[in-house]
Amino acid sequence: MLCLHTSPLELPGTGDAGGMNVYVAQTARRLAQRSIEVEIFTRATSSRQPPSVQPWPGVTVRHVVAGPFEGLAKDDLPGQLCSFAAGVLRAGARREPGAYSLVHSHYWLSGQVGYLVKDRWGVPLVHSAHTLARVKNLALATGDRPEPAGRVIGEDQVLAEADRLVANTGVEADQLRELYGADPSRVDVVPPGVDTDLFTPGSRAAARAASGLPADEVLLVFAGRLQPLKAPDLLIRVLPVLLRRYPGTRFRVVVAGGTSGSGHRTDRDLRALAGSLGVVDLVELRPPMPPEQLVQLYRAADAVVVPSHNESFGLVALEAQAAGTPVVAAAVGGLPVAVADGVSGVLVRDHDLGRWADAIAGVVLDPARRAALAAGAVRHAARFSWEATVDGLLETYRRAVQPPPGQVGDRPGRDGDVRAARDHGRPDAVGGDGAGRTGAPVGSGRVAR
Repeated sequence: MLCLHTSPLELPGTGDAGGMNVYVAQTARRLAQRSIEVEIFTRATSSRQPPSVQPWPGVTVRHVVAGPFEGLAKDDLPGQLCSFAAGVLRAGARREPGAYSLVHSHYWLSGQVGYLVKDRWGVPLVHSAHTLARVKNLALATGDRPEPAGRVIGEDQVLAEADRLVANTGVEADQLRELYGADPSRVDVVPPGVDTDLFTPGSRAAARAASGLPADEVLLVFAGRLQPLKAPDLLIRVLPVLLRRYPGTRFRVVVAGGTSGSGHRTDRDLRALAGSLGVVDLVELRPPMPPEQLVQLYRAADAVVVPSHNESFGLVALEAQAAGTPVVAAAVGGLPVAVADGVSGVLVRDHDLGRWADAIAGVVLDPARRAALAAGAVRHAARFSWEATVDGLLETYRRAVQPPPGQVGDRPGRDGDVRAARDHGRPDAVGGDGAGRTGAPVGSGRVAR
């Protein structure tokens, strides 16, 4: 796997780390549990990082030196693609020929390296976009910057070169087709999952005590990166509306996350906004937290609010529901899949403050409705699992190494690559084991990267 701009070992909510980091870590671990060796290449961001680590059995994370360790924003990384690609290819040169079965790139920067690597090794490329520039530019938040033309061009190149594309939802698959001209026959819809062993329902009172939160207030929670795209400011702006409409109710807002992205918000910006609105004493800003603490915050909340301007899926919404908390979310991107409107939460069609106040109050101030949504949230989240995600990825990998008849050689440069992979026996690495399970033969030594 190629994960250039952020490491799966980083804490989500920090810098550029978010749902994609969780996705890469969870799928890599489970692929390894199915006897598929996984190597994840990411850019080194500290001189203290070892060249490689093995965070989970069967998974190696390699830190590639590409540019200075610190001080590079994501927008600076296109200038380091050559250096990163060289590091990946050098690592591959130290392996035996035919060691790798395929490359799975995450985000467009990794895809740029991925299609160079696939040609060098003669293996298929599977690509997950996670976010798309054209989609983001159609739903810009106030104060956000459009994604640059270089990214749009880069995405076009990657999507044209990839053997298969993985979309989180049918909505994303449609966007790939309509905005990028992707061939629908090469797009697979594989929804992300949620760790239902960790994110489970629990006592709200105990969770508030563990999180240091008052027991007698209506608690609204935002968790995620502090950037205009995620719209954490909306939850602060809607608070005065709620206070005016329901003067006898004590509300509290907790925002947990770190600065990220273009036109980013900082905790200082959000605190200043709360002060200007006269609600600074009711807003608590917390840094990103590990999953073991985050689940307690979800359990403590009366509702988790996800007001993003766009989300390819929305893992926070799924995690909160698995913890038994209803979600009030924007009806954008993949959130209508992650949240079942009226069953596990409420979807809001725009960013009008009055409409958000109505939606939030309709959940948190109606105990019977909240209880029904909380029960529905757990049931809905149970439909998504990382094991099912890996099942879908393995089917995609199989299609990549064994294209259906009529797809071999129908694009320039593909026939020789696929034939070379077949000649080296690489399809065996992600073939079936005869018992309905997909995975590489145990001890095969082949790698899904």
